[in-house]
Amino acid sequence: MGASVGKKRGRGGFAEINVTPLVDVMLVLLVVFMVTAPLLTSGLRIDLPEVNAAETPVKDSKLLVSITKEGQILFGERDVTADVGAALRESQRVQTERELYIRADKDARYGVVAEVVAAARSNGVDSLNLLVQPELEPEPDESDTKAAPK
Repeated sequence: MGASVGKKRGRGGFAEINVTPLVDVMLVLLVVFMVTAPLLTSGLRIDLPEVNAAETPVKDSKLLVSITKEGQILFGERDVTADVGAALRESQRVQTERELYIRADKDARYGVVAEVVAAARSNGVDSLNLLVQPELEPEPDESDTKAAPK
């Protein structure tokens, strides 16, 4: 009841199939895909869509962080570019209300915005609001609307 490895059986046929070359090819393909997959996602260009959102009212300007296109970070009226986390930690309003509004210029670097978001999260902000400029819908012409009877 022994297995015949590599011995011929019958007329020219092998008793078992040699799967070693198949395994070798599959392992090479696996390694190639594992190496190339991360490179494919990092090379993608992303064009973010225009935002069609309702205007979000800001409760208090003391809870507003503004980011300019030059990368300057303002907390209220104060420049906190050097250390955003310390400014958020020292703000009594942020610590009690745990809320923050971020208004970033559309040409601001993503890394600066991400830094502010990370600083807010690490300093206890639960409600983080990103403010956008909503697209304005064209006003209807006066001829299109009927005067309502009084």
